[in-house]
Amino acid sequence: MSKTAIVSLSDSNYFHLLIDLIKSIKRFKQSENIKLCILDAGMTSDQIDILSDMVYSIKKAEWDIPVSTYKIRNREWLKSQVSRPFIPNYFPEFEKYIWIDCDAWLNSWFAIEHLIQGSDNDKLAICSMSDRHTGRVIKLKWIYKSLAIVKSQNFKHSITSGFPTKDCQLLSTEPHLNVGVFALNKSSETWKVWQKNLGTALKKGRIFGSEQIALNYSVYLDKCSVDLLPYYCNWIPFTNTTYWCENKNTFVEKFTPHHEIGIIHLAGGVFVNGKDMRYDKNILLPITTLSGNTVNKSFRYSID
Repeated sequence: MSKTAIVSLSDSNYFHLLIDLIKSIKRFKQSENIKLCILDAGMTSDQIDILSDMVYSIKKAEWDIPVSTYKIRNREWLKSQVSRPFIPNYFPEFEKYIWIDCDAWLNSWFAIEHLIQGSDNDKLAICSMSDRHTGRVIKLKWIYKSLAIVKSQNFKHSITSGFPTKDCQLLSTEPHLNVGVFALNKSSETWKVWQKNLGTALKKGRIFGSEQIALNYSVYLDKCSVDLLPYYCNWIPFTNTTYWCENKNTFVEKFTPHHEIGIIHLAGGVFVNGKDMRYDKNILLPITTLSGNTVNKSFRYSID
């Protein structure tokens, strides 16, 4: 049996996106050497029946770290924030795990190869949100001369999660690591460190985003070993940075060398006239081509 698993999680509302993700993976012949495993955070019985014919294993996601019910408020999908650092407990038969959020899809197989290689030697393979295509990842609110207030995702989430102030200050200027796509060996000590820091974050902070700041803390403060992959291995698409290559019939990055996008991640949604593309494949956007033309495209998976 394959020693590598690709893992994702879904509830009933994101099921259609999960199916897109699975189809985008299985269209590659290389996927025959990897098992697909799914965590259920509120799918219907009919959805699970459909899924059971498409994947290797489905397990019910749990609250692996106890969380107050007033924080949960019946939002079972928030288990995605808690169960992720405990993946080896759900699927112990594997040696390497690749996580991909269900609102992402695989455009090019090389992204899987990068994740596998990057996580060798027990390193965490993950993408930073700091890239030539993303622009500023830290904002400063200037108060007086050289005095300013730092605004960054790492600082906001770490300070509200109850981490020591001095640690939050160190985290504030570090490039944010996006936990929506990553790879990690079962034998890596990063799992235990991540679990410990998640426990701290959940005590005072919100559930949403807790696992992400806990992992950032693990890398930057606890010095867990990391291999930073190119941004196109976890690409959040925008029309001003995502181009279309007519020759290769695929999405590419805007700047030279116009590298093909590996994984497209619709994190936060893509909104057009108030409608979210994640729920409507018919929503199209004008995408610039490498030849200087414009084509109307959806960022959703649409290859049958």
